[in-house]
Amino acid sequence: MAEVTVQQLAEVVGASTERLLTQMKEAGLPHTEAAEAVSDEDKQTLLTYLKRSHGESTDAPKRITLKRKTISTLKTSGSQGKKTVAVEVRKKRTYVKRDPAEIEAEAAAEAAAAAEETAAAQQAADEAAAAETAAAEAAEAAEQAAVEAAAAEAEAAQAEAEVAAAETAAAEEEPEEDLANVDPEILRQRAAARRKKQEAEQAAARKAALEAKKAEEERKKTEAAVKAKEAAAKDVSKRPKRLHDAPAAAAADQRKKKPGARLDKNAPQGRGKQRGHNLSLSDLDRAESGMGRRRGRKRLKATHEEHSKHGFELPTAKKLAEVEVGEMTSVGDLAQQMSVKAGEVIKQLMGLGVMATINQMIDQDTATLVVEEMGHTVKAVSSDALEESLEEALAQHEGTEEARAPVVTVMGHVDHGKTSLLDYIRKSHVASGEAGGITQHIGAYHVETDHGMISFLDTPGHAAFTAMRARGAKSTDIVILVVAADDGVMPQTEEAVNHARAAEVPLIVAINKMDKEGADPDRVKNELSAKDVIPEDWGGDVQFIPVSALTGDGVSELLDAVLLQSEMLELTAPRDVPAQGIVIESRLDKGRGSVASLLVQSGTLRQGDIVLAGLQYGRVRAMLDENGQPIKEAGPSIPVEILGLDGTPDAGDQFAAVENERQARELADFRQEKTRDTKLARQQAAKLDNMFEAMGAGDKKTLNIVVKADVRGSLEALQASLLDLGNEEVQVNIVSGGVGGITETDVSLAITSGAVMFGFNVRADASARRVVENEGVDLRYYNVIYDLLDDVKSALSGMLAPELREEIVGIAEVRDVFRSPKFGQIAGCMVTEGTVYRSKPIRVLRDSVVIYEGELESLRRFKDDANEVRNGMECGIGVKNYTDVKVGDQIEVFEVKEIARSL
Repeated sequence: MAEVTVQQLAEVVGASTERLLTQMKEAGLPHTEAAEAVSDEDKQTLLTYLKRSHGESTDAPKRITLKRKTISTLKTSGSQGKKTVAVEVRKKRTYVKRDPAEIEAEAAAEAAAAAEETAAAQQAADEAAAAETAAAEAAEAAEQAAVEAAAAEAEAAQAEAEVAAAETAAAEEEPEEDLANVDPEILRQRAAARRKKQEAEQAAARKAALEAKKAEEERKKTEAAVKAKEAAAKDVSKRPKRLHDAPAAAAADQRKKKPGARLDKNAPQGRGKQRGHNLSLSDLDRAESGMGRRRGRKRLKATHEEHSKHGFELPTAKKLAEVEVGEMTSVGDLAQQMSVKAGEVIKQLMGLGVMATINQMIDQDTATLVVEEMGHTVKAVSSDALEESLEEALAQHEGTEEARAPVVTVMGHVDHGKTSLLDYIRKSHVASGEAGGITQHIGAYHVETDHGMISFLDTPGHAAFTAMRARGAKSTDIVILVVAADDGVMPQTEEAVNHARAAEVPLIVAINKMDKEGADPDRVKNELSAKDVIPEDWGGDVQFIPVSALTGDGVSELLDAVLLQSEMLELTAPRDVPAQGIVIESRLDKGRGSVASLLVQSGTLRQGDIVLAGLQYGRVRAMLDENGQPIKEAGPSIPVEILGLDGTPDAGDQFAAVENERQARELADFRQEKTRDTKLARQQAAKLDNMFEAMGAGDKKTLNIVVKADVRGSLEALQASLLDLGNEEVQVNIVSGGVGGITETDVSLAITSGAVMFGFNVRADASARRVVENEGVDLRYYNVIYDLLDDVKSALSGMLAPELREEIVGIAEVRDVFRSPKFGQIAGCMVTEGTVYRSKPIRVLRDSVVIYEGELESLRRFKDDANEVRNGMECGIGVKNYTDVKVGDQIEVFEVKEIARSL
């Protein structure tokens, strides 16, 4: 930091220059002029002086004391029964910051003590070395006798070794040129002789060492036998006549012996269960004679061998394991992989601040910390390992690519003739059977035409079925966009174009209803050109085919355009591999169970295959085509219905044929658990947001609904459309939604939650109808989606608070003010606008500003009371609880009207 002058420093700190110079002089600084420079060291000196003068300590605290108090309870039993005693434990710990000089002194003292210890250790080592030397000399003297016994053989071996060494030296002294002239056979013989002599020398040395060792062992045995004999004689002379006359020290020594200590071989062994307590003189005599000792030794040896055979051996070292840790792992599984008790893992978690039970799931990071804390190694496992194994298993099957039929999705606005066009192609009448004349499901058909086979998907055009149209665009090869020639481009038409672009699928436009008088194909082309859909004859890449679903004109050209587009795409798929595809729709049939409509995209699906579809799995018990006829197998681009799944999969889920049921069950359980965990985590995360929303919403009204539909796609569209209804005052809460008929359980749920029940193309069974009639539950049936949405919208509109709107009905101008003994101040007025009513609220205005709002106390026309006074007439008005009416004020009469609101 740059130096500053005394004057600049005074300006910075906000003090006068004279005062700052005085303080600097008191601090011992040499500054006397305002222009002198002040360095950082001078500033620090001045700051230290100022702190000390104001009573602040510049030193850090020398001592810190921490206190801790814990209270626990202890249950004790007494004469009055069990009672709980509170136990308070107080802990106090003081930390002292030591002086550096003191620390250095202690370090010097420790160094001196270490030096003394080193010297003492060196002295002890020297004494031990001297003792070892003496012991070695004694052992050498004892072994000399044994060495003399083997001296002759050693000398003979040494002589042989000397001879061999002499020969070797002689051989080495020979000049190189002589060795070169020697016969190789002679050299080999000499080498063999040298090896034999060396082996003989080594054998003699080993034999001498072995004999010396045997002599030493014999000497030790002899000395031990002599000592044992002397000790036995001494014990016999001191043996008491009776057992209780024995010294107490022996008993004390026996008590001091540890339970696991080795038994003395010379100690007498008794008989019976309480050995050593009920001994007799015969036992002692038997011990002295050696009989009891040998028998006891044999018994001990047998017992030891038995325990060694069947006993538990403690592990000598901790076993380390490689623990597989996924994204979510339970405490019990973690403990099992580490071969420890679950309590140990829970203790480690508590140390990390995590309170968990044996079945609780913990995340991967926490589990990694616990495993590493316990000394094991971690192997991170991907949560999608099962999914990856399925993909690998499916990728192993490499089939032969064959040409397949195109999958065509028909999209467009509602009532533009999509299903009617398919009816003409299929020679059927589906549209006439649909409720309200609109399609509410995804219909799948494959058609054998004169130009080849084509699979069609018919999607709904209603606004509520956006998700179904998106799925249709994603699972198709070509999109036919049907546009009515007399109606033009509509909202769902534009949405279909966006879906096709998002899926990167080629588009073919079919201009329908060309047989009508108001047909204008150029209008359709112009409107689609504005959406970047350019016809081929205008220089674009989209085929526009004018057709008529009623007469069949242009249908052949449309099919030719589809097949031409499919040839350009070169569509292929393997046929000899396990089937894979997409779930088009699913429903719950009362007689057949779960029924799923599938589109096979590759491979061949056969009856009896194990199918995994989304969260559901099962064996294909039956397989039907779009006409309901049973079939045995279905290849690529063929839509089928299958029976046998354990539930209704969601529309749009991928399906695959797997090898065995165990793999399918594991994957289905894994997906269900993952979906449940994700949903639970999302609910937990949204709790706080929901709480704040509820606090801000106030008294927000909710319409509870239980909805059941025939298929998954319709249920999805219904739920999405119902949740879109409502505003900041009212909302829809879907308590439950499902596929299949209405059961008694659904009715009970509606009663509990106070919900309205809707059945979309489904009906209630007998028991459910009985509960509905007895409890008065509001149950309604629908088969057209917009009828249901309109009724819900009307119900929500009825729950809205009415809008309050004020309307001015009359204005009276004050011309004079009178005093009445009964009513007080009376304003003489002239009605200038509308009609003044006595029963309606009023406002008093002065200079067009409201100064009072209340009601009339009296309204008179001359001397008579009046209920109303019309425009242009005079009247007397008494304002209730207001006495400050002046000439020129205006009395405004208004009324509040309630206007019903709607969504």
